[in-house]
Amino acid sequence: MGQNLKNNSLSKILDIKKLMNVDKSIETANGLPNECYTNEQYLEYERGKIFCDKWTVIGVGSSIPNAGDAEPYNLLGIPLMIVRDRDLNIRVFHNVCSHRGFKLIDRPCTLKNVIRCPYHSWSYDFTGNLVATPHIGGLNIHNSDQFKKNQSNLKEVRSKIWMDIIFVNINSNEIEFEEYINPLEQRWSKFINHEDQKLLVHSKDHGSFDLEVKCNWKFAIENYCESYHLPTIHPELNKVSNINDHYHIQGLPNRFAGQGSEKYEQPVKGNNKFDTFKNWEKKSLKNSEYIALFPNVMIGLHLDHFYVFWLEPLATNKTKEHMQMYYVGDKSANGQELKELRKENARFWKDVMLEDISAIEGMQEGRGSPVYNGGNFSPVMDQPTHQFHKWVANSLL
Repeated sequence: MGQNLKNNSLSKILDIKKLMNVDKSIETANGLPNECYTNEQYLEYERGKIFCDKWTVIGVGSSIPNAGDAEPYNLLGIPLMIVRDRDLNIRVFHNVCSHRGFKLIDRPCTLKNVIRCPYHSWSYDFTGNLVATPHIGGLNIHNSDQFKKNQSNLKEVRSKIWMDIIFVNINSNEIEFEEYINPLEQRWSKFINHEDQKLLVHSKDHGSFDLEVKCNWKFAIENYCESYHLPTIHPELNKVSNINDHYHIQGLPNRFAGQGSEKYEQPVKGNNKFDTFKNWEKKSLKNSEYIALFPNVMIGLHLDHFYVFWLEPLATNKTKEHMQMYYVGDKSANGQELKELRKENARFWKDVMLEDISAIEGMQEGRGSPVYNGGNFSPVMDQPTHQFHKWVANSLL
């Protein structure tokens, strides 16, 4: 789509000048206009320019641990399917049979040998190859010289697994994933290197929870990026780690933003603590970092645990939040002696995320105001949030 044509179609949904105001310096910028949170046509446009053009998170590998495990995912109306193949690699396909377009799976399952279409039993192996076409040439004639199976394989989606997070680029037009993730990996190299990444183990007992919130997905990212709201929304957390203990994180070239804390204390129960990353630099043992990797995943990195908090957009005013918890090694992640500590840690993070719901839902309700101009930013406290707004605006224009 050419630049003029693209802007013309967007201009039918919102005032382009308002969107361009987002890219001004923080002292004079406005936030994203109301339509970016309330308009159905905008959400359709955003699906293409944000969720299909960019590296987008659709799940975690630990949800399908075994060969043949599969689960569907609906990306704002686009049916996808995540499959663990026989070599234990994760693959993502468009969840549609090449024959008559029937949706192949509609719930998480474990496939025995093939992905079989419930409509006419056309079947695919776990790498997406069409391997069976029952009765295609007539009753009990399962092959046809007039039909080439290899031209009707499943359509695989460009995907990458990083720290167990499943990223997809639907339109196959984004930069290589290694280039995309490199700024964040470089930043975190003082905390966790590639060898330490392999130590991450998902907790099976207290390792996940989901929340459904009545707001646009962007509000969760905006809120996560800043510590400005700590005194009012998280008063108990603010007592042990307040605004002055936090610092801003802004990644180049503008792919992530967030905050860090210099007051992290490992959770302890009796004499028990979680194991820690081996190569974390000694002078930063109390540092923890909370980064939103655009568009839709929020990550918490600590000396002794790691979480992935990713967003599933459902509608302009509805989002599902998925939390997944990881620890260093299987003893910390699943050992019986640390079960209560895991339970308390998971409860702590769930309580924090629940406290945020009033803030992000309140912003959604406020966007019903016809006089709201996208809001202003604190030049000191809102820099990471402004960066996210700029990233969205520049992705649209």
